[in-house]
Amino acid sequence: MTTAIEIKGLSKRFGAVDVLKNINLTLDKGGFLVLVGPSGCGKSTLLNTIAGLESVSAGEILIDGQPVNGLHPSKRDIAMVFQSYALYPNMSVAENIAFGMEMRKVPKEERDNAVASVARTLQIEHLLDRRPSQLSGGQRQRVAMGRALVRQPRVFLFDEPLSNLDAKLRIDMRVEIKRLHQQTGTTTVYVTHDQIEAMTLATRIAVLKDGEVQQVGSPGEIYNTPANLFVADFMGSPSMNLLKGRVAKNGSGAAISFAADGAPPVTLAAPTGADIGLLKDGDAIILGVRPEAVGDLQSIDRNAKTVASVDAPVEIVEPAGSDTFVVTRIAGQEITARMRADTDLKPGQVAHFAFNMDKAVLFDPASGNRIG
Repeated sequence: MTTAIEIKGLSKRFGAVDVLKNINLTLDKGGFLVLVGPSGCGKSTLLNTIAGLESVSAGEILIDGQPVNGLHPSKRDIAMVFQSYALYPNMSVAENIAFGMEMRKVPKEERDNAVASVARTLQIEHLLDRRPSQLSGGQRQRVAMGRALVRQPRVFLFDEPLSNLDAKLRIDMRVEIKRLHQQTGTTTVYVTHDQIEAMTLATRIAVLKDGEVQQVGSPGEIYNTPANLFVADFMGSPSMNLLKGRVAKNGSGAAISFAADGAPPVTLAAPTGADIGLLKDGDAIILGVRPEAVGDLQSIDRNAKTVASVDAPVEIVEPAGSDTFVVTRIAGQEITARMRADTDLKPGQVAHFAFNMDKAVLFDPASGNRIG
């Protein structure tokens, strides 16, 4: 694959504050990179440096192999979609979409054909004569996307485009954006603080915290093998269960032991993929396991190589339509399990919880990094 965007050693300072620190990223042509992280992590600033709306303090940005650091935004052949839509209120939808082409003196017939084509793609043909004030939030966002799409840029940049929409509309628009990317194949960089958006849209995800990239990978890699405790906790809803324990070596094997004052100790088999050779007996450890890897024996993957189980009291039951989330406590530590929708567990009941240890990972509590 041809590399469309390459970011090398990029840093950005505002005064004495380092907002971005030595960012290194690549995105293949036609890829969909999502920059995700909490508010203030630097993801929008990074997007703005790609767009040329912010200068860089150090490092280099290349688009299709061409350095663009000193290039004006209008010369970078990118199109940006903002959270605020930024539509002209006195223009119709068709005029809003065509405005950029009109400024570049594209002939009217070519403009009209391009607007019609984009309107078909976004299913807004019936809205072309309306003003922005007559549109819903989702319709306005489609128009903003149409204005970017009609330019046929090398790169699309999206800056939290769905954060002003209600929950159902966000889901609908996620589908539209994914469909648009599949149809056009345009290289896309997308900023969000919503990790569900990141997981559903991306071909690659970059997780940021305090101006630094914590991990880059496919949605599956980020979710199943988080590089550190921050990524494990931030990505996923509900987030990964993180349990503090100690290594219990037993000959060539190992287990993880959990103990708490006033609570009976619990021992679980070590995760299937853990490198036991890196661990010493008694080492402090953090076990990470996703809620869907905790359930009853019937719901656990029958192909799992290692399954551990424990009896524990049910504290909270949360029906969620397709699933039921059950909160329990093991050795004084809270755990969320994702059960079948028809589970009949009740608070106060002691239940049998099974752990798919093939899906579990270990973290070093000192560094926060994943082990193995």
